[in-house]
Amino acid sequence: MGGLQKFEQRLEQMISGAFARAFRSAVQPVEIAAALQRECDNNAQILSRDRRMVPNDFHVELSSVDLDRLAPYDTAMADELVAQVTLHAETQGYVFPGPVSIAFEAADDLTTGRFRVKGQAQAKVTGSSTYTQVRRARAMLEINGTQHPLQPPSLVVGRGTEADVRINDPGVSRRHVEFVVHTRHTDRGEEVQVEVHDLGSTNGMLVDGQKVKRSPLDDGSTVRIGNTTMTVRVVEEDGHV
Repeated sequence: MGGLQKFEQRLEQMISGAFARAFRSAVQPVEIAAALQRECDNNAQILSRDRRMVPNDFHVELSSVDLDRLAPYDTAMADELVAQVTLHAETQGYVFPGPVSIAFEAADDLTTGRFRVKGQAQAKVTGSSTYTQVRRARAMLEINGTQHPLQPPSLVVGRGTEADVRINDPGVSRRHVEFVVHTRHTDRGEEVQVEVHDLGSTNGMLVDGQKVKRSPLDDGSTVRIGNTTMTVRVVEEDGHV
């Protein structure tokens, strides 16, 4: 029995016939599972002869009618889809850059029974900062849903264990960039200044879409290394970003 048939049977056993009745004339879960597998196949990046990286962050877009029908079962179905995609990856020798997540969203341009799958590789990010340090930070770095304080003198980002913030992205060097942080006192209070330096990385960096070796950064500036985009946030003296 194929993997998709087993997936369908698991869903039927778990949610009984209510799920099948709700989706009889709409999007079929097995079709979504097949589309997720194709999204992996079509976007596999070769890391080595035996390793290929595939997307791990998926968004399934549905019509509002189908999304409403799915609502009572969306958590259970997402869990099953994650399990199915993970099984497909193991079978094909794929690797994920981080945890697999699947979210369902409404799309105004889709009619009942139609859907669209979008996937991207979102690297796992690891840092050592505490919740309190993040809350007190005057400047921070946002990466794939995580926050990391930017404090003097600097913060090194890379793939290696020697980096302060580690990103599991094959396009990122072991020590890729350094965020240099300065503070100075002005009439308005303490001001934070941040600039980024490339540390001789293999693939370089893009700051707000431009390839540079070093650059000052403002609130909202983006720094892209490998497949990962980081956003700088600077907090004003009164606590507003």
